[in-house]
Amino acid sequence: MPMSGNRARLASLAGMLVASLPAAAPALAQSVAALPDQTSRIRLSNRDVNHIVCVGGDIEDVKFSAEKGLAVERGGSDAWVKFLVLETDDMGAKTRTYVTTPSEFFVSCNGAIYPLYAEPTDIPAQTVTLVPGHVQRARANDALLGPLVEEERAVGIILAILQERVPASFSEVAPSRDRLVLADLPSASLTERRRLEVEGAGLSVSEYLVRANSAVTFDERDFLDTALGAEIFAITIDRLTLGPNETARLIVVRRSVQS
Repeated sequence: MPMSGNRARLASLAGMLVASLPAAAPALAQSVAALPDQTSRIRLSNRDVNHIVCVGGDIEDVKFSAEKGLAVERGGSDAWVKFLVLETDDMGAKTRTYVTTPSEFFVSCNGAIYPLYAEPTDIPAQTVTLVPGHVQRARANDALLGPLVEEERAVGIILAILQERVPASFSEVAPSRDRLVLADLPSASLTERRRLEVEGAGLSVSEYLVRANSAVTFDERDFLDTALGAEIFAITIDRLTLGPNETARLIVVRRSVQS
């Protein structure tokens, strides 16, 4: 629970916040991810229609050289790229020639430019996902959390994780592989399942799985341990009582060191 404020009031406010949290975009099968402001070398199908997706916004423009034998259409968050096939007829013998010359695309998405160096290849249609960079994630987090006071931010973040509705603007960070045993809780061990950075908000959050070696009853204050972070701001555990080998989910929100 947050370290200050009225818990019932925060729970009510949290319900409204979680309803507004956009879920992360589902993973697209066989997709290629591209970041803004750096050239991404990709392979595209030279015979099928390729798909470009702007995560969290619209594609405002696509710059390309039409002389290289390709067509591009866009609408909303999507664009479609098709390399044109040259078909010739020599006395009834039809021949198809497929484009092999690389092309450069400059895609405007969410206020950022994504340079793509595309090599047309004999492969199935590809999906290129334009993922937000640091600036776009910070801007999205500010729009989402900026109007809220700190306690409301913490509650919204915690519930988003518990309900598996993590916003796409939260950055995944590799969790620790080490198993923790806190000095005040020798009968339980903690494994970090997920770690996220909330860029632009000065917050980070981890989800731990807490496993009991024997029957135990927790108090959330038991987890106020520097082993879980030097700047802990809020803590929630979804079960306070565990039997042997049972697990609980622990969410720890921290203020980022650099904030």
